[in-house]
Amino acid sequence: MRDFYTAALVGTGRIGFSLGFDKKREQPASHTMALLGNKRIRLIAGADTDSQKLAEWAGYVGRKCGKKPLTFASSAEMYKAFAGGELEVPDLITVAVNEDSHLSECLAAIAAQPRLVILEKPVALNTEQAAQIAMVAEEYNVPVMVNHERRFAADYNAAKAYMKKIGRLQSVRGELYSGLRIYGEQYEKDGAYSLIHDGTHLVDIIRFLLDDDLTSPVVTGIFKDEEGLVRNFSAHYTTAACPDVTISMSGRSRFFSFGLDILGTEGRICIGNGYAKFYQRKESKLYTGFYSLSRDRSVHLPKRTGYFSGMIQNAVDFLDGSDKIKSPLVEAISDLRALEEIKKYF
Repeated sequence: MRDFYTAALVGTGRIGFSLGFDKKREQPASHTMALLGNKRIRLIAGADTDSQKLAEWAGYVGRKCGKKPLTFASSAEMYKAFAGGELEVPDLITVAVNEDSHLSECLAAIAAQPRLVILEKPVALNTEQAAQIAMVAEEYNVPVMVNHERRFAADYNAAKAYMKKIGRLQSVRGELYSGLRIYGEQYEKDGAYSLIHDGTHLVDIIRFLLDDDLTSPVVTGIFKDEEGLVRNFSAHYTTAACPDVTISMSGRSRFFSFGLDILGTEGRICIGNGYAKFYQRKESKLYTGFYSLSRDRSVHLPKRTGYFSGMIQNAVDFLDGSDKIKSPLVEAISDLRALEEIKKYF
């Protein structure tokens, strides 16, 4: 086990850096802040085509670490420095760019041959691109972790542990509401639609909790606006783990909401952004001879879910050889495949 591991960041924008200053979000909320927050990581380099963002990032990292990281106007320049021996290839490279650049930037990061690549979700714009990433990752023997953050969060891991207490699963309801279009063919080229941008989180966490795939959906409730953009749908599944799984999304809401309702024969779990509630079957206080669901307050969750810091810690543990990757590339590709099966109905 080494004292520390080195890291480089590609993309110093919102998820790469600036969300770390959002006072309403649980911090760390960006790759930079999560990397800096881990004592076993040394952030040594960064690349971005936006010179102003890059300069702001380097200044901040320098103030935090006492030494400015090396900066590059493009990832290609950074990898050239690696190849030329000017800079040692870091142990991990984080790719935090827009969806339409995931393929090219992830392939370039893999080719640089770090010990681990962290890729922002979704893995790619489509499964064909994802397959290319998987093929090159295997060729270079470079593992890829995809930032499906809820897999690392304390509340969702508590929910996964609690599922054995709620009996046999009866239904799972996953809901995601926002104002962003769910799908429009013209947005395929940049991924600027909610099905892939946000839906990847919903599909991934359901698959994580069920330990099961979502395949062969029946999609209903499709609503398109006057421009032909999909704004509502529900996808229904029957899986080995649960006979009734429903994913509902809206892209015409004036609020953002993400949540799951998991109902078993002995209890219930309600979890989403900002809440986690657990229920058990108890003798009813309302009706003689009946049982009702009662809030189980014995489950104590930390104030912070650790969703981003947990991801980086998993990376460190993987590099130490003490843990496996909890959000591997293969799972992210299965998420994307499930989303594409839904999209066929549109």
